[in-house]
Amino acid sequence: MDFEAAKDVCRTFPGCTEDIKWDHDIVFSVGGKMFAATNASSPAEGISFKVEDDRFLELTDRPGIIPAPYLARAKWVHVNGEAALDDAEGAALLRRSYELVFAKLTRKLQREINDAA
Repeated sequence: MDFEAAKDVCRTFPGCTEDIKWDHDIVFSVGGKMFAATNASSPAEGISFKVEDDRFLELTDRPGIIPAPYLARAKWVHVNGEAALDDAEGAALLRRSYELVFAKLTRKLQREINDAA
């Protein structure tokens, strides 16, 4: 998975914001809620994002995908360069992470984001 391309995928989602947190991580959010995070170095060395509960164990059984530090209890995974994850699958997982977080936003905020898009 190309992590620089993954950042570009995140930037295409409606209402996506990007900022630096913890001095060295780029965090992608929607409605103020994180859906993906990566290190600010270039090129990026990995990416973390939320997954569905039933996919968490399946994905973390694959080489190069581990429970995300500090966020595993919320069903986040971390993908590193050793993962056998192609760009299309990575983009689909990032889209799903965005959708999971977006679904938890208030209806009003969802409408505002969709209207702005």
